[in-house]
Amino acid sequence: MSSTRIGQSGYRAEMDDAERASRDEIIALQTKRMAWSLAHAYANVRHYNQAFDRAGVHPSDFRRLSDLAKFPFTVKTDLRDNYPFNMFAVPREKLVRVHASSGTTGRPIVVGYTQGDIDMWSEVMARSIRAAGGRTGMIMHNAYGYGLFTGGLGAHYGAERLGCTVVPVSGGMTERQVQLINDFKPDIITVTPSYMLAILDEFKRQNIDPRQSSLKLGIFGAEPWTNAMRAEIEQAFDMDATDIYGLSEVIGPGVAQECVETKDGLHIWEDHFYPEVIDPETGQVLPDGEKGELVFTSLTKEAFPIVRYRTRDLTRLLPGTARPGMRRMEKVTGRSDDMIILRGVNVFPTQIEEALLATEWCGGHFVIELTREGRMDQMAVLAESRPEHWDGSGLLVHAEKVSAFIKNTIGISARVGIVAPDTLERSLGKAKRVYDKRPKG
Repeated sequence: MSSTRIGQSGYRAEMDDAERASRDEIIALQTKRMAWSLAHAYANVRHYNQAFDRAGVHPSDFRRLSDLAKFPFTVKTDLRDNYPFNMFAVPREKLVRVHASSGTTGRPIVVGYTQGDIDMWSEVMARSIRAAGGRTGMIMHNAYGYGLFTGGLGAHYGAERLGCTVVPVSGGMTERQVQLINDFKPDIITVTPSYMLAILDEFKRQNIDPRQSSLKLGIFGAEPWTNAMRAEIEQAFDMDATDIYGLSEVIGPGVAQECVETKDGLHIWEDHFYPEVIDPETGQVLPDGEKGELVFTSLTKEAFPIVRYRTRDLTRLLPGTARPGMRRMEKVTGRSDDMIILRGVNVFPTQIEEALLATEWCGGHFVIELTREGRMDQMAVLAESRPEHWDGSGLLVHAEKVSAFIKNTIGISARVGIVAPDTLERSLGKAKRVYDKRPKG
């Protein structure tokens, strides 16, 4: 590896006051902000008012951080049931932006932001980019998707807040991505790790040495990725690759970030987001160091406060290192539900099921196969036809219609194949829908 790599050269990041704070100072700040956030949610969001009352708890019962365990969890269905704006704690007129997830039922998860929320989000994203090695004046090639997805605009505003020059490429057009990297000579790239490998392949296809590119830093997120993938990217581009974590329900990207000088897990920006890890079965809060399901409560959000939101991501909390006052979360190792993350998009088997059951020909039996062709993850859906509709042809027109519906509603490309009745293996007990054949490690 080149000695010019930032993470290899004794680099120490610039830090703001919160990043330099001691653990005791962070806990005192969290306690103050948590009291405000719980009261804000209870007073202004009907769902939280009712949920707290049903649980027999009031914001005034919160006096120390351990008291948060008395409060009820928030789950994804709560957000969908309050579509579109009923989880907001401010009048709609106070919102300056909304983002939303995909949803086949017409009920995606909608999140909103006041100007204060956008400012906070920009600050934590700027902090994340800086922790990854980014600096004022650098050029950032932003290949996260723009639009309702929070990734593109979240990274964009953070980079501008830091004082970077942003190239808002968005996703796709891989040949052009390589051209712009060569022509504009960015220092930083923000993108999903799987798409970074596709960009690497395009470099090779064009007979361009990626190690001679200008890229020094990569900030990769929106999907799980391994340290083996990190090593491949770093070696191929002679760059530093760090992990970023976020989800739209909490803010978007920038909830936690790996620091380039240590690369030992993601420091959570605990002055704005309070983490817990719970037993997925019992809901009991687990001590730091034990693996379980990650839960977040927002401390400063105005438009869309979130209380004890169950992310379904499995990880554990560890002491801070590069930022001693801020705890780290280990790389996410899996999920406590059946959600699939494909090329940065969250997909539930139930979404595929809804699309299939809306047809006349599908009997309800289907499987999802996940594979990796070259660098990119692929999804194939195999669904059984009802006997009265099966003619031996594969019903190609119907398959194409479902594939187009999945693309238009969920936002991913999937190959759909229709097979004869009684072809797919039946499971005893809970049906096994997903067969993940992607290589591990």
